[in-house]
This record gives sequence, C-alpha cells and structure tokens, in this order.
Amino acid sequence: MIPIIKPDFGKEEEQTVLEIIKSGHITRGKWTLKFKEEFSNYIGTTFCHTVCSGTAALYVGLKAIGINSKEDVVIVPAVSFMATIDAVLLAGGTPVVIDINDSYTMNTEQLIEAVEKYNPKAVIPVHLFGQTADMDKINEICKEKNIVVFEDAAQAHGAEYKGKKAGNLGDLAAFSFYASKNVAMGEGGALVTNSYKIDEKISNWIEFGDHPALNLRITEFQAGIGYHQLQKLDENNERRRKIAHLYNKEFENLPGLIIPKEYPDRKHVYHIYALRHPKRDEIVERLVQEGIGARVYYEYTLHQLRNAEHLDCEFAELLTKEIFAIPVYPALKDSEVDFIIEKVKQIVNEVS
Repeated sequence: MIPIIKPDFGKEEEQTVLEIIKSGHITRGKWTLKFKEEFSNYIGTTFCHTVCSGTAALYVGLKAIGINSKEDVVIVPAVSFMATIDAVLLAGGTPVVIDINDSYTMNTEQLIEAVEKYNPKAVIPVHLFGQTADMDKINEICKEKNIVVFEDAAQAHGAEYKGKKAGNLGDLAAFSFYASKNVAMGEGGALVTNSYKIDEKISNWIEFGDHPALNLRITEFQAGIGYHQLQKLDENNERRRKIAHLYNKEFENLPGLIIPKEYPDRKHVYHIYALRHPKRDEIVERLVQEGIGARVYYEYTLHQLRNAEHLDCEFAELLTKEIFAIPVYPALKDSEVDFIIEKVKQIVNEVS
C-alpha cells in the first residue's frame, strides 16, 4: 500500500532524539529554543511560541486577541479541518461560516458581506492544502473595520503569497506540526506574530505567573525533530511541487476530473493534492483496492459539522461531495508516482 502521507525522518532526527535521551534534559532545553528561533526566522516574524498542537495554537491565539464571549464573532471558511471552528467555540466566541472560492480558500466577496452583517472581532483565513488565501484583499477588508486577521497556516509551512511566507501575512498565525504536516513532529504547534502586544498576551496564556495559564509546552524530542524537519522543508516542498505539477499535466484532460488551481501570485506547497470528481467515492474505493492510499479531505463543511451560523456556502457544499486526495509526499518514489498516475487515469476513464 502506498500511504496517503508518510513522514520523512532521517539520521539527523534519530541522532538528536538519542542525544536528548542521553542528556536527561527532555523539556525546555536548547532544542526548544533553537527551533523557536529557527522557525521565527524562517517565517519572518519577530515572535514565536511553541505549543502542543495546532488546535492549542488557535485557541491561545483567539484568547490572546480577546475572544471571550458569544458577542465576539469570528469569521471562518466553510472548508477546513474541524479545529478551525472548534477553537472559536472553545474560546467562547461565535463562529460564522462563509463560502470558499476555486482556490479552496476564503471567498473575499462573501467576507465583505459577513463583515457588514456580523461585525466580527476576528477573521481566520485558512491556507488550505498548502495554498494561501487572498491576503491583500482580506487585510484590506479587515483593516477598515479594525478586525484582527488570524492566519490558520496549519497546512502551509513554506507557502508564499507574493513572495512573503504564510504566517507573516496577518496579525498573527497558528501552525501545526502534526505527523502529516510538511514539518512533522508527531504533535505540536506554534503561534507567530510581529505584534509585541499580542505576543505579551500569548505569553500570559502559556507561561505560569500572575495570570491563569495552561501547560501547552512541547518536549525537547519534538523540538529536536522539528528543527531538522525545518532544515529539509524547502527541498521537500519542491519535491511535493514537482510531483503535483506532474499530476496536473497528466490529469488535466481526464473526463470530469478537476485538478487543483494554483494562483500565479502564490506558492502552493501541496500539503494535500486535492482532486474533484462527481464519482469521487467510487474512484477512492477503487484506488484503495489498487493499493493507493486515496482519502477524502473533507467530507463536511464546518457549518454542517457544528450547526453554526453561516452565509450561503453552495460551492463548499458541492466541494465536499467531490473532493479527494492522492499521495504527494516527498518520499514517494518515481515508480510510485508513475503507478499512481496510471491508476488514476485508468479508473477515471472507466467511471466517466
């Protein structure tokens, strides 16, 4: 079976884990500091805090910007992993869901409508599958109303918008280092910002002192693994892009199949290579039978999942009936890529 995702760990990660075990210093040590500094420098932000998950990063970030009550509205896109909306609910806010566009990111025209109707305190653009949202437009809309722009960059390590890294495009950003991510620690997350004020409030939520806080720390093991993952990120992202562009070339004329759209002003890092087809379920079932780890991302919209307030999300609802993913990770062998291409072509032609 060719899995849908396979973390890429090497000797550097192995040696570092052994070094940490032998040192006996397994938390809040040199690797945690090294990773924080390296990740902040990579994204281009002034401040970085590591936490135990991407969900924790979203939750702490929302609390830091003052999301506390049902009067605090947060706009989220209809298609994302459930943590995007759950963090808003856990923080005590009210999520409002809007539609997406053909980049599978936030629909900015609907954002204008939602801002006027709901007067939100924050907006969470999700850089879904590894491509950034239209951040110039989102920032323009939000700046006029003094709305906080909180990037959900959980799937976008190394993605770029007009030459600038995801995570450095709004007021603050959350990342995940879950096992499937382009930077994989197993579990983990980070919050980054250029705002001293926001940074100070984040610290109050994760550092024990005169403010009630939570222990959300990562271990030295996670930080050490993450540090080496970060060194390989650009090379691995280029491998992902090479595979994705080959898929695009081979699949673009298959009947009924819609390939992902990559905007020219953005660098897509293909955390997920997402295809669409009206006969999605049959195609996925047959690919799995052939030993290819195809999977549905995502079969729900956030407003359906949590019965949330929403605008018309017609495109998102269609998308969740058609979308599926095939393997695109950097450790894929060329022979495996060729096999995947062959089987996708065969199955799509047969079901269409």
